Amino acid sequence: MSKKRKNSGDDFILELARDNYVPLMFVIICTVCIPVSGFSPAYLINEIVTRLGRNAFLILSLLIPIMAGMGLNFGMTLGAMAGQIGLIFAADWQIWGIPGMILAMIISIPISVLLGLLCGKLLNMAKGREMVTSYIISFFMNGLYQLVVLYMMGSVIPIIHSSIKLPRGYGVRNTVSLLNMRQSLDNLLAVRIGGVKIPVLTLIVIGLLCLFIIWFRRTKLGQDMRAVGQDMNVAGDAGIKVERTRIIAIVMSTVFAGIGMVIYLQNMGNISTYSSHTQIGMFCIAALLVGGASVDKASIGNVFLGVILFHLMFILAPTAGAKITGDSMIGEYFRVFISYGVITVALIMYETKKRRAKGRLVISLNLIRARRGRIEKQTYHSF
Repeated sequence: MSKKRKNSGDDFILELARDNYVPLMFVIICTVCIPVSGFSPAYLINEIVTRLGRNAFLILSLLIPIMAGMGLNFGMTLGAMAGQIGLIFAADWQIWGIPGMILAMIISIPISVLLGLLCGKLLNMAKGREMVTSYIISFFMNGLYQLVVLYMMGSVIPIIHSSIKLPRGYGVRNTVSLLNMRQSLDNLLAVRIGGVKIPVLTLIVIGLLCLFIIWFRRTKLGQDMRAVGQDMNVAGDAGIKVERTRIIAIVMSTVFAGIGMVIYLQNMGNISTYSSHTQIGMFCIAALLVGGASVDKASIGNVFLGVILFHLMFILAPTAGAKITGDSMIGEYFRVFISYGVITVALIMYETKKRRAKGRLVISLNLIRARRGRIEKQTYHSF
């Protein structure tokens, strides 16, 4: 009996390690890098809390498409572009602080809805290939975004302030300053505990989105999305409008990404007009996967664990790399390599698990057929 319990305990541990190999790998990396880097616990906690407030809203926007069975939404970049456009207008009209953030969010929402509708309709034409398609759509829309920002703003779309415009009279500068808006949300109800700044209002906003996601999962639309995510054909037979439900999931994700980008950039204090949005989708998806999520399953817990582990590695890697090798760029290369490597490994493991599950299903069906054949034979001979 004790041997059986021991074996079952060992099997449970192995299964747990197999399902959470990515978070465990990052825990090991961070455990090794923390003493090497020489950073104090207060500094690390302060940095993690700051990055949690900066990134969590963006990463939470990825959960709804996963629930609808659409995988990792690389198209969240479209929402990030909408958020940046909203902030460019707020900066041009010199509306700063919380009013400027609210204005930027209001401007971003209709743009996000429009882009989300377009993205959702295109993804419905590429069922089963949503991630690759959304990745390519983000590249396509980046070209359109640059056309608007580089040529149309100032020539077709009025831009008032010369500090935002390029010297030629049209187009937006490479960097737009948000110094008068920097950390407006983070500082409004901030408290300091033991030298650690806690942006209370930002965390409340993130908490409200978490509560919304929990509530939304229990609504009829949320249940429909889960049904579509499990099996589109069965959901369609049950009377659920599959394509419409999938479009709503992408629109919601894009809108949340736009709002999340406003929160992200107010923390940073400036907009890199042509590059801020380009890597945001990649890093958010990498952080979610580091938290133990997969292509078809993700939770709020995965978001927070992913932000902590992924960004802890981002803080530690350059300094640890400099102390070990004498070159801080080694650490920089390492963290970029890890961020892309995590996505690659997660996708490979997901596909491997999917094929194994399919193989087990085929074997089970064959066994059922064989048993049924034997029973029919025995029944025939008995007669």
